[in-house]
Amino acid sequence: MPELCGFRGIIIRIQFRDHNPPHFHAIYGGVEVIVDIRNPIVRGRVPKRVGGMIRLWALIHQEEPLAAWERARNAESPGRIDPLP
Repeated sequence: MPELCGFRGIIIRIQFRDHNPPHFHAIYGGVEVIVDIRNPIVRGRVPKRVGGMIRLWALIHQEEPLAAWERARNAESPGRIDPLP
């Protein structure tokens, strides 16, 4: 699963040829959550602060994770996205 970004102990990844709806996976402390790209809802359990950082990252970058998801869905390299400032 390619890594899009890493920041503050959070790793953002996306799977090749993944199912709808568009989403990414975030891993923190060995726990993986799934995040809807269009409406950044974190599915899974991570500390509230971590969930907030994941949502903030998704909102700041809005279009980039969706473009990366489309590329990965077509078996292309999804590329990299900048971390939180």
